[in-house]
Amino acid sequence: MFDFLDSGQYDLLGAFWVTVKLTVYSAIGSLIWGTLLAGMRVGPIPLMRAFGTGYVNVVRNTPLTIVVVGCSLGLHQTLQITFGGGDSADIGFRMAVLGLVAYTGTFVCEALRSGINTVPMGQAEAARALGLGFFQVLTLIILPQAFRSVVAPLANVLIALTKNTTVASAIGVAEASLLMKEMIENEANALFAIFAVVAFGFMVLTLPTGLLLGWVAKRVAVKR
Repeated sequence: MFDFLDSGQYDLLGAFWVTVKLTVYSAIGSLIWGTLLAGMRVGPIPLMRAFGTGYVNVVRNTPLTIVVVGCSLGLHQTLQITFGGGDSADIGFRMAVLGLVAYTGTFVCEALRSGINTVPMGQAEAARALGLGFFQVLTLIILPQAFRSVVAPLANVLIALTKNTTVASAIGVAEASLLMKEMIENEANALFAIFAVVAFGFMVLTLPTGLLLGWVAKRVAVKR
């Protein structure tokens, strides 16, 4: 049943390595972009609040496939933006990361905003009474506590991001789901085995992540 794995025709480990890289790069970018969006949404400048709110509501409710394909068609093929050049595989990978960051950052923002709402208002008011500005209050008082409060929700976002990397196959990125499609086309008599192998691979990626971050969430939880 699993003879197709011994043929050497399919680089399964290489495909999942691309999935891992997509996840790691997109997670880092999403955390940065989501934090910036959260700062905009709770900031004192109306224009920035309006931008953050509009961006989150529009992008979060747009299908991820459209976001990723839009990055490839709009930025690369139309505007010829490559973010460093390279061959088509490298450019496609970077466009996929950009699309995943643009989309996942909205969920990071909302998770962080919920964490910000758990911080007592009195702490921010006391910090402002001491002469701290908004940026100082946000980075020194609010965000450290907010991050500790939302480790578990952020873990769920990371797990969802890992599974969402399969959308990158829409623009030809050679990750696990694209290889699965190729194996299905060539190994029609081993469909169950193919699905089982790919599902097991994603379980290996997501299950330890959820367990680890669940443990971290309990360790760093804010006692109120």
